[in-house]
Amino acid sequence: MYLSAKQATLLGQIMQTLAEPHEENEIREIMGDLVMQLLGAQYYASFVWQPVEQTFAQPTQINMDPMNLRAYESYYQFHDPITPLMQRYQVAVRATDVLPHEALKKTEFFNDFLNKDGLYWGVNLYAWHQGRNLGDMRIWRDRRRENFTQDDMRLLDMLQPAFVTALARAQTPSGANAPAMNLLSQRLTTREQDTARLVMLGLSDKEIARRLDISTTTVRTHLDNAFRKVGVGNRAALVHKLSQ
Repeated sequence: MYLSAKQATLLGQIMQTLAEPHEENEIREIMGDLVMQLLGAQYYASFVWQPVEQTFAQPTQINMDPMNLRAYESYYQFHDPITPLMQRYQVAVRATDVLPHEALKKTEFFNDFLNKDGLYWGVNLYAWHQGRNLGDMRIWRDRRRENFTQDDMRLLDMLQPAFVTALARAQTPSGANAPAMNLLSQRLTTREQDTARLVMLGLSDKEIARRLDISTTTVRTHLDNAFRKVGVGNRAALVHKLSQ
């Protein structure tokens, strides 16, 4: 995948931002503007999944009507034909990957919610960590632009590990995850850290390769190096060591 100079610069800014300490809502807000620039999108929203209530809450948005988002919280999320399906994915997923666009355009959700702000083509990314959805990014374009491409989705997959780590760190009491984070940062290269974090999420070599846009052979190399540096012999032991 070819990256333009602008995309490479934005990816660097995103990774640097996610490596810095921020509050949970700050992370989701800051990411909005950067990810919109990265993907050439015009609209952004982010929610936090409430597992007990089984609802999305705490919205943040860019270029969307706050009243419309409140309507989503109170009504449209319960009549949303795409987001429950998209939330099952642990990689970037487009609205058209779960429902044909012509079918979506016939729904109340599209005509009375999405269309109100001009949202036409959408892609979501969910921060899954140890079986929990910590938060999401919902990025949209209007009808004048094209749907998101596979390269757009690869860009999101590349930043997903850092997004997950940042939200997990923000949601963890101060110091609780310091030993594991120190172990990662002190002993492993950046790519080895990314690979180790994805192993902790339960991803296979093939899934890790797709997210990081590298070959499965390179994934194995990073894993073997991580095993050796951390002092373990397999994936399960690595997860256990980094979860202590």
